[in-house]
Amino acid sequence: MAPWTRTTTQRYGVVKWNFVSQGEKQLSLEIGDMVHIQEACDGWYRGYLARNKSLKGVFPSSFVHLKEVNIEKRGDEEIVTSAEMPLVKEVTTTLREWGTIWKQLFVSNKQARVKQVQRLMWELMEWRSQLLSGTLPSDEFKELKQKVTSKIDYGNKILELDLVVRDEDGNILDPEQANVISLFRAHEEATTKINERIKEEQSNIQTDHSGISARIQSSPTHSLYVFVRNFVCRIGEDSELFMSLYDPIKQTIISENYLVRWGSSGFPKEIEMLNNLKVVFTDLGNKDLSREKIYLICQIVRVGRMDLKEVNNKKCTMGLRRPFGVAVMDISDTIKGKIECDEEKQFFIPFFPVVAENDFLHTLLNKVTASRGDSGGQGLWVTMKALVGDIVQIRKEYPHLVDRSTVVARKLGFPEIIMPGDVRNDIYLTLQGGDFDKYNKTTQKNVEVIMWVCDEEGKVIQNSICLGAGDKAVSEYRSVIYYQIKQPRWMETVKVTVSLEEMHRIHLRFMFRHRSSQESKDKSEKNFAMAFVRLMKDDGTVLQDGLHDLIVFKGDSKRMEDVNSYLSLPSTRYHHSDTHKGAGLNRSASNLSGGGGLSVSSRDSFTISTLVCSTKLTQNVGLLGLLKWRTRPELLKENLEKLKIIDGEEVVKFLQDTLDALFNIMMEHSQTDDYDILVFDALIYIIGLIADRKFQHFNTVLEAYIKQHFSATLAYKKLMSVLKRYLDVSSRGEQCEPILRTLKALEYIFKFIVRSRMLYSQLYEGKEQAEFEDSLKRLFESINNLMRTDYTTTLLLRVAALKYLPTVLHDVEKVFDAKLLSKLLHDFYSCIPPEKLQKQKVSSMTEIVSSQLFQRQECRDVLLPMMLRELSGALASMADGPHDERRNSLELLNNILEVLSRRNVGETFQHIQDIVVSLLRIINRTVITMGREHALIDSNWGQLVSHRMLK
Repeated sequence: MAPWTRTTTQRYGVVKWNFVSQGEKQLSLEIGDMVHIQEACDGWYRGYLARNKSLKGVFPSSFVHLKEVNIEKRGDEEIVTSAEMPLVKEVTTTLREWGTIWKQLFVSNKQARVKQVQRLMWELMEWRSQLLSGTLPSDEFKELKQKVTSKIDYGNKILELDLVVRDEDGNILDPEQANVISLFRAHEEATTKINERIKEEQSNIQTDHSGISARIQSSPTHSLYVFVRNFVCRIGEDSELFMSLYDPIKQTIISENYLVRWGSSGFPKEIEMLNNLKVVFTDLGNKDLSREKIYLICQIVRVGRMDLKEVNNKKCTMGLRRPFGVAVMDISDTIKGKIECDEEKQFFIPFFPVVAENDFLHTLLNKVTASRGDSGGQGLWVTMKALVGDIVQIRKEYPHLVDRSTVVARKLGFPEIIMPGDVRNDIYLTLQGGDFDKYNKTTQKNVEVIMWVCDEEGKVIQNSICLGAGDKAVSEYRSVIYYQIKQPRWMETVKVTVSLEEMHRIHLRFMFRHRSSQESKDKSEKNFAMAFVRLMKDDGTVLQDGLHDLIVFKGDSKRMEDVNSYLSLPSTRYHHSDTHKGAGLNRSASNLSGGGGLSVSSRDSFTISTLVCSTKLTQNVGLLGLLKWRTRPELLKENLEKLKIIDGEEVVKFLQDTLDALFNIMMEHSQTDDYDILVFDALIYIIGLIADRKFQHFNTVLEAYIKQHFSATLAYKKLMSVLKRYLDVSSRGEQCEPILRTLKALEYIFKFIVRSRMLYSQLYEGKEQAEFEDSLKRLFESINNLMRTDYTTTLLLRVAALKYLPTVLHDVEKVFDAKLLSKLLHDFYSCIPPEKLQKQKVSSMTEIVSSQLFQRQECRDVLLPMMLRELSGALASMADGPHDERRNSLELLNNILEVLSRRNVGETFQHIQDIVVSLLRIINRTVITMGREHALIDSNWGQLVSHRMLK
């Protein structure tokens, strides 16, 4: 036997299998145990358990997963620790601790808490794997770190373990390094957050009929994962299952269809899809979840004979799409997060067949949602789970459910947030209904609608129609056929996808054909009518959302396929009756004709509806004029002015393109100021829109645009010029209508200024830095001039400046000297008379103390004496003032104390001592004049901090 050798690198491992010792010298192991390895020999290790060094022995090396280690020598003793990042170590330790408690809960038969802890542990294990992967970008890593630490803190609280306090980045605070105030506030914030989280969890567990749970409301985007396990139905022919989300109150479908093609043998048509029929209905917003009811529905279309009772298949027309039935399930509580769904639990959705031939699927759907009947055991088996987040988030957070093969069915409409880069150009078309005369037939027609997407030459655009998510695109769409119905109501929705470059040339052509149940007769049938509609109007805007009553044309079958016969004619009845009145197209059916030999059928009608979901095509003429300003430069001024009256929803949909247009106008007119004010005002309007609660989620989009897409290197000069002009006009007491909106948008104006300057500096290697700093200095001087004024008209402006100026500091200090910026801020506060706007000054200075600027000693040297002077005056004058004003002053005092008590402050001993003495004088005066309401606490903090600093 080979001798035992001392291990050098393989010193630490985690047990991955249970091992039961067979002798005294062997060491029993349990999964998850940590072992320290001292020696190795022929597939065996000798060592001890980390949790109990007295438990020593040998064990098989194959039972242990080795980990990287750090070895530290303390005298003769070696300390071996894992080399994993601190957060992974914390997760590992937490999982071990929770695992022990979880077992105890199981033994105690506390099933509800067992499931809760199990769910928390699964989430931590999933996130731990992501942390260990080392593939996360820095922003995603930071986000994940926050989620992990939040989950650990929450779990520790509900298990009644010690509370861990952390800094802003989620790192555990070291009591030896952090000051008393920081620890106190960290404890306070951590406790508040955890208590809020517990309330959210409790509201998720309890059924809350009055609204959506706090957890769901906190996210702007939601999804529903559905896994189709089986479809049990006696059809005997192939079928198509169209699954979607449905609002039974408004009787409208709210998502794309998920299409599953089911074979007559009882399996999916594509057998490889068996056990892989998964879909995520995504892009749902809080408005969708606030609907009173949401149903998961499935419309079943049979593909085969006209009548299932026909037995002679050889004579029957095959391949006809016929209505068969619907399956419906109320999922309101599931999708709103009121019921927690286990992704393994299967739900049965009962099937209800079409009974009468004149039963439309849509009508049957409404009947079924109103009253249930017996499905006879036929229906769908599905599992489902409500997920929070968009498709990118849920792929990352639920990889065991949603992978690249999972079908994505989007909402019929835009999500609440449209991120830059999310390019979408979908047109949803719904066949609403029609009214068709039987003419010379003895019975009503079996009308089939055939649709193509064609260019202006009549050529069919291949693979431009999609019947449902998960299905391949097709070149031709055929409707369901209702048997001998004069007024069919299809209510079938398909998606048309065409490249942007081709949109202006595209139209949809609809052919109407009678289908016979006997193949011999069906072959002789020809198209009896047609209709069409262009996707873009003459003014360049896309087809308006809503209903379109199309004109039905009759004529020779060949002519109906010839674009020269119909494309020059009006396509809708609205267009027909208004635009072409008196043009020979508004008379009796016998006299209506076009140049191509087609006539308008007054006895037939056909209605469709459209919904455009495009980030590139607008339905607003004014916005289109701005986006395509180069084509009509003479209308540029008018289009810039029109932007402010365009509906906000349309603007935010095209946020990136609109901002690109504005800055392109600015850049391409860099030598003149002709459009500077108009562009600036348009930018203020957009920033104001996003500040509105209705569009607040678009803050993320605007931030992403500035960081990733904004590229106007000269914009900073023009933005600063217009801003200074507005400030100077207002400082003179003159009317300047946009100035208040401008001050409210100050944070993002400076974000654009700073980003533009940084891009310019990178491109030209720091050129014109002195000129830029001089311009910025003059700009701040203009703000200070506004603060010095005493006009009645400027009071609100000065209050706004105090509120919003601190928001710009984080960005400005990236491109401007910090000490000079501090001097400008010193002047900003000093130029306001001492007795004026004290409450607003205190609130504003509190924000300054919390900024990165105040962390620098050279900046504190400038700002602190001014703040202490202002604070002393404020406390003295507010002795008998309102409670909240006194509280604000004390908060500012506490924030100053907290910064000064940090170990990394750079002031000298004597300087700190002088500052503390000044602060204590203020505190003592506060105690005398205001009583002991808050001041005693602050005094104790101040004394404690001063002692700690003066040691």
